[in-house]
Amino acid sequence: MHSTEIHFRLPRPEDGVALHRLIAACPPLDTNSVYCNLLQCTHFSETALAAETAQGELIGFISGYRPPMRLDTLFVWQVALHPKYRGQGIAQAMLQALVERTQRDLGIAFIETTISPGNLPSEGLFAGFFATWQLETTRTLLFSRKTHFADQHEDEVLWRAGPLPGSLAVSTTPVDQRAYPSAHQPA
Repeated sequence: MHSTEIHFRLPRPEDGVALHRLIAACPPLDTNSVYCNLLQCTHFSETALAAETAQGELIGFISGYRPPMRLDTLFVWQVALHPKYRGQGIAQAMLQALVERTQRDLGIAFIETTISPGNLPSEGLFAGFFATWQLETTRTLLFSRKTHFADQHEDEVLWRAGPLPGSLAVSTTPVDQRAYPSAHQPA
């Protein structure tokens, strides 16, 4: 267990290469190009969060964005935490900090993410977070291993939760077929 002080902040362009290395150290997360990571740190910095040690080492990152058809929703793309720092509640604290910031600054009322069945750490993180916040949650198969990934990747199940306490939204809505035309059957 590390007793290092961890700081949460907005991502910066200088985080791109360190983010790329962090994701590579966090299987089963899919690695993206450094360029994609740079975009996450710039274009999507308002919906992302960097976690660093007092010495400036990037040890955690959450990437996210607002789906164009639902600007009241934060889609959490990836949650990465260096293996040395797991099991200390840091990922949960990162997610809470990001959700609180995006709710306050951007009016986020709902949270979405996709999780492959069997990714127990992600399932535990989000199930625990949604339970703590007492959020109504739906799960829908968004991308099928067979149909969308040609058997090269696991299914991706869309988890949608909300509304967040204090938001103006009244309840979760079914998956919008215009936003997610491939979504079908409850998972």
